Amino acid sequence: MSSHIATRQRRFWHASSFLAPIVSFGISSAQAQQAVAESLPPIEVTSPTDSNRTRAKPTYEEASTSRRVVPAAAPSTGTRPAAGTGSSAPAQNASQGVGGSSGERFSGIVGASSTVITAEQIAHSPSQTLPDIIAQTPGVQLQSLYGGVNGAKSSVDLRGFGAFATANTLVLVNGRRLNDIDMAGVDLSTIPVNSIERIEITRGNSGAVLYGDNAVGGVVNIVLKNGAGGPPVAVKAEAGYGSFNQRLANLSVAANSGPWSTSFYGNAIKSDGYRENNALDQRNGVGNLNYTTPDLKAFLTVTGDDQKLGLPGGRIVDPSIGVNELVTNRRGAATPFDYGNQQGASATAGFTKTLWSGAELIVDGGVRKKDTQGAFFGAVPFASPLPSFSSTFNDATLQTWSITPRLSIKNSMFGMPSQILTGIDYYDATFNQDRGLFRGLPADHTYDLSQQTVAGYWQQTLGLLPTTDFSYGARVQNTSLSARDRYDPTAPSCAAFFLCSAQASPLNSNETQYALHAGLEHRFNDVFSVFGRAARAFRTPTVDERVSSGPAFGPAPFFIPIPGDFGLKTQTSHDIEGGFRIKSGGFQMQTSIYNMDLENEIHFNPVLFFNTNLDPTRRYGSETSASLRVSDSVLLRGGVAYTRAVFREGQFAGSDVPLVSHYTANGGVTWNIWRNYLVFDATIRAWSERFMDNDQANTQRRIPASATVDLKLSGAYDRFFWSAGIINLFDAQYYDYAIASTFTPGRFSAYPLPGRTYMVKAGATF
Repeated sequence: MSSHIATRQRRFWHASSFLAPIVSFGISSAQAQQAVAESLPPIEVTSPTDSNRTRAKPTYEEASTSRRVVPAAAPSTGTRPAAGTGSSAPAQNASQGVGGSSGERFSGIVGASSTVITAEQIAHSPSQTLPDIIAQTPGVQLQSLYGGVNGAKSSVDLRGFGAFATANTLVLVNGRRLNDIDMAGVDLSTIPVNSIERIEITRGNSGAVLYGDNAVGGVVNIVLKNGAGGPPVAVKAEAGYGSFNQRLANLSVAANSGPWSTSFYGNAIKSDGYRENNALDQRNGVGNLNYTTPDLKAFLTVTGDDQKLGLPGGRIVDPSIGVNELVTNRRGAATPFDYGNQQGASATAGFTKTLWSGAELIVDGGVRKKDTQGAFFGAVPFASPLPSFSSTFNDATLQTWSITPRLSIKNSMFGMPSQILTGIDYYDATFNQDRGLFRGLPADHTYDLSQQTVAGYWQQTLGLLPTTDFSYGARVQNTSLSARDRYDPTAPSCAAFFLCSAQASPLNSNETQYALHAGLEHRFNDVFSVFGRAARAFRTPTVDERVSSGPAFGPAPFFIPIPGDFGLKTQTSHDIEGGFRIKSGGFQMQTSIYNMDLENEIHFNPVLFFNTNLDPTRRYGSETSASLRVSDSVLLRGGVAYTRAVFREGQFAGSDVPLVSHYTANGGVTWNIWRNYLVFDATIRAWSERFMDNDQANTQRRIPASATVDLKLSGAYDRFFWSAGIINLFDAQYYDYAIASTFTPGRFSAYPLPGRTYMVKAGATF
């Protein structure tokens, strides 16, 4: 069992042709626009819409409850909201996040279910971590293996992908992908919460056309503040203290002068952690430089993060021998010396240029580097901080270059308002990993993989009628991969302990995949609208999945090493969804149902200890969110989701995919008790039981259902502000991840999460 826990931890860490055709569509005459002016107002872009930050759909009138295209206006010297931040039919989603007012709104992809969480809602949320804030969205589930400290290494799961949620949920920052070609996943804790302007969530796989690989369960786009448009100088500083000796500091600085603006958002956190060997030491920063004029916007964004985290392992429960560490030593560590460190840095630059009325050229590119080190020393009683038969050390470097030019054209086509977004995405990633016995000792395996992807995409939105929008799009993506394994049989793990797997066979592959989307939205009136869509998406295997894509050793009793081949098939999905939206006075609601069929889903086989393509699987369910503005000072919100993830064929046909709760629900209230001097916020999040990892047959006990209640009081006076929060008010003793033993029925290892905790913060603006 302990070796399997270590295995999971290892996997966690290692775990222009499109632009040309539209030019002819982009040039429409003033006479053609005038002809449809009465029923379909024409479109005019007076300044760039900062589309480098999001690839959302058309901007709509801020004050309207219907999705009419913005009429032409006289040229303005000011700037309009970022693309996709105008009001739209799903505008109610803006108030269905975690807090207060609606703020900027995200129009999303036509036909898709979308939600936006604004900076104000984030500030009001009792939740202290970004994954917990996102989990207030209906249908989102979490998995936390390492004590939940600041949300470090927590996984956000859209639409039920369990252990492989991170590979099936695409995370973007300013419209650019964060998902790397390795299995480490996106660590949301490395993004400073105070730097976030809003979070756009698109559920389902329709985002694959615009954003590509990994957008199977959905897309989370985190749009950062850029400091533009504010006072000449603004400074905000905050400090906090909480449970487990947690200390944090946040700093925001912005300056503006003429067309230039600059900003910096940084935070630092230290915590002893809920469990033994669970300490966190982390620093993050985001810096921006912007140049803004009526017909040109340019930017440079630089980020950096440094994280050190202890990995405590699981708590063993085995009724056959009377062991239950969840009761006797809940906060202990099975792996008292294991750790995982990460350092990241990125630089992105680009511009948005108005070419003519209604047409924008957006060009941006960047480089991102991530270094990770993971040391594993085995579980108690065999754990030792020295080299041994149970120790391993992995040192990996991943660097990704990218350039993503695109063209946005808003015009009138055949008498219908139209927006076309088309472009090319190019990503070049190189991955190097040394696997050895101990830090500083020669590696037994050195893996070198390089992957290049080139994609072209086209997505168009048409206003078929003043009440009906239609969207369609396609992406074609080519992925080429080169993988090599350099093997050293004289390394200590081979020569001393005979623990080396065979050298993997080299791989050179080239594959072309495609994504499709078609969506429709119809508004019967200002109160009721319906939407629907169909889409196809894909997910290529990560480098870690390819490295562990076949048995390393033959069967007992000889366990002869077997060469791997890096070979896995690409996962594909076909998705349909439909629903309706209601907006009436202070009441807003959205509900949808969906079905997704998957082929070749990539999954880790805990019995054989390598990755495989599963038999066909299916996801289906429903998601509903609602909010009610009771008064100017009171807002109620809530949501519920039903999520099923099942095997369609094969030996587990009819069984649930592990780690997916059937039912999730959330609710909350924001009460402005006394102006801004005293504000009360409360949230509740509940989930039903789920099968443990490694229980595809659904024969083991389940992870229990649970719920948490979080409270927060906050206020502001003049330039000073403060907050006091209690997380998990009723001290629920829960865990959301556990893995069943391969060899002993009833035995499992669970990863407990904190009970009741508190956090107090205070700060000032200057």
